[in-house]
Amino acid sequence: MKTKMSISIDRELIAKIEKIIGEGLFRNKSHIIEYSIKRFVDKEEGK
Repeated sequence: MKTKMSISIDRELIAKIEKIIGEGLFRNKSHIIEYSIKRFVDKEEGK
């Protein structure tokens, strides 16, 4: 189950995220942010 949350992100980073989404690598902002956080957590946990 997914939970909505609100975050603030620098405009320049949003522009980069939107460019990556435009390239078709991710469906939307939520997808790329969830993917990135999961990769970070996995790395921190040594996975």
